[in-house]
Amino acid sequence: MTPLIYKGAAILPGKIVCIGRNYVAHIEELGNEIPSAMVVFNKPGSAVSDRLLADAGGPVDYECELCFVLGAGALVGVGVGLDLTKRDLQTQLKQQGLPWERAKAFDGSATFSQFVPVPADLSVLSFTLHIEGALVQQGDPGLMIYPPQAILTELAGFMSLQDNDILMTGTPKGVGRVSPGAEFVARLYDREQLLIEHAWTGQAL
Repeated sequence: MTPLIYKGAAILPGKIVCIGRNYVAHIEELGNEIPSAMVVFNKPGSAVSDRLLADAGGPVDYECELCFVLGAGALVGVGVGLDLTKRDLQTQLKQQGLPWERAKAFDGSATFSQFVPVPADLSVLSFTLHIEGALVQQGDPGLMIYPPQAILTELAGFMSLQDNDILMTGTPKGVGRVSPGAEFVARLYDREQLLIEHAWTGQAL
């Protein structure tokens, strides 16, 4: 298992709780319907990698997301991450009415920046993703159907959340394929202040 860094120390998440279809523009770009309830799926701790896979037995899509470390039932750390998806396989599974785990929870399907303490006001957070210098994604809690604290409250109603679990809050529009050798740069902001900058390079198996 690949450790993550929070406040300069290594942590090992037990699970990664992911929220799907949380930005209207992303729902529209994939031709999906706005769900009547929050869409939740999990990735195991073994999904975490420090590599950005461009191939995982097939092409892989990136989805940049605002992410949180959980502690004592609260959102304690914040960073950015890439939810990696075998989109073609996911489409096939959805058409058959089957779960998404084979397309979403494979080893190496999540990669993250470091995490820093959360600000007092989560609404001031925003993030961007650039590929080869071009802006492809940007998001913030104001664009979410379910903002971070609302997600945490709903999850706590039916799921035990452990210290160092990771919450991925969904992706805005602009998802696409990971190309080998492409440079990805994610940035997290508190208003205008840059909190985190993290770079990955797309890697083939």
